[in-house]
This record gives sequence, C-alpha cells and structure tokens, in this order.
Amino acid sequence: QVQLVESGGGQVQSGGSLRLSCVASGLTFSSYHMGWFRQAPGKEREFAAAITWSGGSTVYADSVKGRFTISRDNAKNTVYLQMNSLKPEDTAVYYCAARQGRYTSSSLYGYNYWGQGTQVTVSS
Repeated sequence: QVQLVESGGGQVQSGGSLRLSCVASGLTFSSYHMGWFRQAPGKEREFAAAITWSGGSTVYADSVKGRFTISRDNAKNTVYLQMNSLKPEDTAVYYCAARQGRYTSSSLYGYNYWGQGTQVTVSS
C-alpha cells in the first residue's frame, strides 16, 4: 500500500532552520506532484508548498515564501522542505501529500495520499 513517511521535525529557536523529508513507497513517485501542508493547534490544515512531478515548478504560500524551499529527488522517492528563518507561528504538524493530475494544487482536497505528520516547534 501507499506510504508517505515524514521525518526531520523537532524543536528549534526562532531564526533557526530545519529540513523535513518525506519518503514515499507503494506508488510511482515520479508520477505524483507533492505538497507540504501544516496544521497548528486549533487551526485548520493549510498549504505550505508544492512541487510538480518533475521538480520543474514550485509554488508557495505567501506565509513561507522566501523562507521555505521544496525540492525532490525522484531517484530516492523523497521530497524535502528546507525551512529557514523559522518563526514561532511556523509551529505545527507538517504533512506531506501526493497528488496525481495535470497540475499541483494548494487545496488539501486535491491530494490522494497523506503522511502521518512530523511536529515542528519554534520557540521565541
């Protein structure tokens, strides 16, 4: 079955960096667009970043643009989220998701598969 497994979360001080990874199995990874979403306590899950199947195009939420970078390695079935200049408001559980289709999407309803999430906590 399809599995998406995130790792790399943790606790960091404001201004610090973390790199999240998501390893996919059970699917043809290079055929899927990938996204990162996040959910803070008491809030709805929100879009952070997405990347096309080839890695040729990326899109970011305004809240993370210029600080986060999404990338992928199709040979390793892995998508990454490099997070720099972290802020306390970035504290959330971060989820990766896989989507088939012609385009990437910022809507969580457009994704077929989800990981279990990894916690990121940014202290001030």
